[in-house]
Amino acid sequence: MAIEKVAIVGRGAVGLLHGTVIAEHLGCDAVEFVMDDERFARKGADAVMVNGSPCPIRTIPASAATPVDLVILTVKGPGLAGALDTMEPLVGPDTKIMSLLNGVMSEERVAERYGWQRTVISITQGMDAVFIGGELTFSHPGEIRFGAAPGTEPGVVEDIDGFLDRAGIVHAVEEDIRHRIWTKLMLNVGVNQTCMVYGGTYGSVCDEDGEQYRSLVAAMREARVVARAEGVAVTEDDLTQMVELLRTLDPEGMPSMAQDRINRKPTEVEEFSGTIIRLAERHGVLVPQNRWLYAQIRAIEAAW
Repeated sequence: MAIEKVAIVGRGAVGLLHGTVIAEHLGCDAVEFVMDDERFARKGADAVMVNGSPCPIRTIPASAATPVDLVILTVKGPGLAGALDTMEPLVGPDTKIMSLLNGVMSEERVAERYGWQRTVISITQGMDAVFIGGELTFSHPGEIRFGAAPGTEPGVVEDIDGFLDRAGIVHAVEEDIRHRIWTKLMLNVGVNQTCMVYGGTYGSVCDEDGEQYRSLVAAMREARVVARAEGVAVTEDDLTQMVELLRTLDPEGMPSMAQDRINRKPTEVEEFSGTIIRLAERHGVLVPQNRWLYAQIRAIEAAW
């Protein structure tokens, strides 16, 4: 069934970027942002800017929402539990769900609530979006990679694929999506956490003579070992490709956790090193760099 109406839960960098692209190609009637009622009362009317222009997409409270064809989740990890409640009025019998959250666990939590039959596994990568003080800037919109979970019903992936084509969003359907999400987790474990701890940028973390670069690679290698212990064949070539991807981004840009440090917002450390540490303990794997990054991030958060 063709997807015509989309709701995005999460009006941050990822949500604004993809919502803007959808609106440019399909019009503002094709997409809306949905907030829980309390947050809408505080922030729903706040103007946000996207690359210097006001965002034209409407935002509505959950109490005014009705079922849509596709729900896209773009909140941060700490906001997932609330988002699952917020999206309830959006989910009808034929609604499909795509989660663009970081980490490897969000789809499981979505499926526990709404079922695997309508849910795909997905990641977004390659964007250089920065959202600070109500202003989003980006030069690289990145891409979405997604694929079917074992329980995803036939046709769901094809319907979402067709919609993303019409919406002008660069994407690819993955045959082995589990390998892709672990490769993305490996990248995030390195770049997000390192830039958060050091206050770094894509440029500084890619400086091969610097301490940030050593942290980036060490944390990623630990994540690669844990992935393999989990049965996912993430390779050194995957690691190299992710580092090369970082080199294509705006050197003055920064990943989301570095923005969280500036905005003093809760980070996704549990989705990154928290996950790596928990799984490493299960498999008897040593992950000292991720343990150090976890401790540093929690200390920075505590200082707020």
